Amino acid sequence: MTRAAAIQMASGTNLSANLQETGRLIAEAAQAGAGLVVLPENFALMGMHEKDKVALRETDGEGPIQDFLAQQARRHGIWLVGGTVPLACPDAGKIFAGCLVYDDQGQRRARYDKIHLFDVRLPDSEEHYEESQTIMSGDHLVTLDTPFGVLGLAVCYDLRFPELFRGLLDRGAEIIALPAAFTAVTGRAHWEPLVRARAIENQVYVIAAAQGGFHVNGRETHGDSMIVDPWGNVVDRLPRGAGMALGTLDPERQRLIRRSFPSIAHRRLSCDLA
Repeated sequence: MTRAAAIQMASGTNLSANLQETGRLIAEAAQAGAGLVVLPENFALMGMHEKDKVALRETDGEGPIQDFLAQQARRHGIWLVGGTVPLACPDAGKIFAGCLVYDDQGQRRARYDKIHLFDVRLPDSEEHYEESQTIMSGDHLVTLDTPFGVLGLAVCYDLRFPELFRGLLDRGAEIIALPAAFTAVTGRAHWEPLVRARAIENQVYVIAAAQGGFHVNGRETHGDSMIVDPWGNVVDRLPRGAGMALGTLDPERQRLIRRSFPSIAHRRLSCDLA
């Protein structure tokens, strides 16, 4: 068994200040015994304008944000899921939102580029978002072997697409890391039901690390970072503010749930039905 932490913060417009705060929270998680730490989406920057993150984009494999993540993982001897990092893409006016995983030696083990982009107008609200204006969609699922089990990666709006999580399950996922920055409106309505549903239907641990609070750019994010077990129980949560949700990943409990309640084995895909 190992302990996992879902870090929560309310990132601002200053990269250095955000990294300093991230480092503080990572250190707290490591001191609390976490061997796997997940950062929220956009941990390094929540800019005044969507284009601000494009100015920070880094070449894959090098740059101050990526160096910071590698150093933190190595310093604390943890596996670190680096939320999302703005990475270069073929369009000079956009980025890939790359979710990066580093092992306890500071070596990068995986990269997942966010697939589903948040282009919506919120009902009964003037809020609207067009991530596709500044982000290029990824096109492949990512899982990787870790000392804690097979880890699958998803980001924020991906949570609304159960087929993505089924794809991760089919690749052996036992744990899902979910960096996010849900809006206050959509978070109140849907965050907890969706996180728990993805855990229940795939019988996985979900480590959901969220932005949570008021941001300099005027945006409010929902927070409520949580760790949910394969039975859908919320092991720990942090409703608001900077800090972490901390919980134990128990592979034997997961095996027992999957063995005694074999809903995964009972699946009948539509193509199998007459």
